[in-house]
Amino acid sequence: MTRSTRWLYLLLLPLAVQAFQQPAGPSPAQLAAQADRQKMMDLLHIASLRQGANGNDPQAPNAANYDESKANPFPNLPDPLVLNNGKKVTSAKMWWSQRRQEIVELFDREIYGRVPKNVPKVKWEVASTKNEMNGDVPVITKELVGHVDNTSYPEVTVDMRVSLSTPANAKGGVPVILEFGGNPPGTGRGFGGPPKGAPKQPAGPTWQQQVLAQGWGYAEIYTSTIQADNGAGLVQGIIGLVNKGQPRQPDDWGALRAWAWGASRALDYFETDKAVDAKQVGLEGHSRYGKATVVAMAYDQRFAVAYVSSSGEGGAKVHRRNWGELVENIAATNEYHWMAGNFLKYAGPLHWNDLPVDSHELVAMCAPRPVFLSAGATNGDGWVDAKGTFLAGVGAGPVYKLLGKKDMGTSEFPAIETPLIDGDVAFRQHSGGHTPGPNWPTFITFASRYIKTRS
Repeated sequence: MTRSTRWLYLLLLPLAVQAFQQPAGPSPAQLAAQADRQKMMDLLHIASLRQGANGNDPQAPNAANYDESKANPFPNLPDPLVLNNGKKVTSAKMWWSQRRQEIVELFDREIYGRVPKNVPKVKWEVASTKNEMNGDVPVITKELVGHVDNTSYPEVTVDMRVSLSTPANAKGGVPVILEFGGNPPGTGRGFGGPPKGAPKQPAGPTWQQQVLAQGWGYAEIYTSTIQADNGAGLVQGIIGLVNKGQPRQPDDWGALRAWAWGASRALDYFETDKAVDAKQVGLEGHSRYGKATVVAMAYDQRFAVAYVSSSGEGGAKVHRRNWGELVENIAATNEYHWMAGNFLKYAGPLHWNDLPVDSHELVAMCAPRPVFLSAGATNGDGWVDAKGTFLAGVGAGPVYKLLGKKDMGTSEFPAIETPLIDGDVAFRQHSGGHTPGPNWPTFITFASRYIKTRS
């Protein structure tokens, strides 16, 4: 290094260090999401949105609440068995012909958005088939690709990916548990993967091995191949394809409905595969995929059972609870894309109590089919509000009973590790953190009452 080069190096080094130490600005994707959310706010004439809860700093002015005495500012939930005109629902016929349709319309318009009527068809391809072992069980694994017809807008291509594994020695079609995941293997960690510091999975067999022990199969649907998990992606994926690359309208579907739509299309394929008993397909998802699970279960009555794990706000947690994650958090730039644009109103000019429906009615839309609601301990999983999830199950109980099924059997929040699985809507809070692992055995016990391997 010459003297002049060394002099220039010493001069520029502090500037380089300073630039390195400064926090990076928003990424292009974040800027695009901010712009898209602002367009929606302008469309809805919303000047500003309230700040969400801070789950990281208990000293922050907007620190998340974990005090039960402050958690229930709006104790009265909408009655799922009262029509919009105030008339009481007194029969299963009234539920199916009137009230359920009203509730679906409100969730469509205000919460999750509508699936457009012109969504293109999907053509499924078995990309590969291989024989392998999972533990000591031989399985046949098929990698599936669902090609969405994009002739209406060739600029956007959607090729959904699903992995399906069934016991190699099965005599006929078997029940399958379909799990929501993020990215396909080899493309980076999925958005739903464990955060840093997440608790380790329990020792013992994996959930797939526990399912195989029942004689069932398992499958994974990769949500990133349906719709990206960010606001910038709303002009791509299935939403962007249908909208021809244009921004959404306030009641257009968000990512949760899109992922749920993808699960339904996977079920379409399962109905054509002789290795699958398509009338006995269950759903499972954790965290944001817990949200997608309860949405998919509510909207597609073909799914047989659901395991909704730590779904939090926007999932099975009651919206009217001031605990952990709030409506305002879901309306933030990093999460608003999960919902319909109209949902933003309830973090701005309106409040949670102005919502025309709440999450107990989403669980009620699943009735009479069995649903297992789950969360971890407050220390480690408090953000998702285990009690708010339990209350949604309690609130759905009258609908289950009207349809001849059993509710949870209690309205008292149970001690941790207490399984409430005697009814058709079930609940358990495990002592682990933000993980579905500890509740898999309880879910399988619950689900085994409803789905069986046919000999």
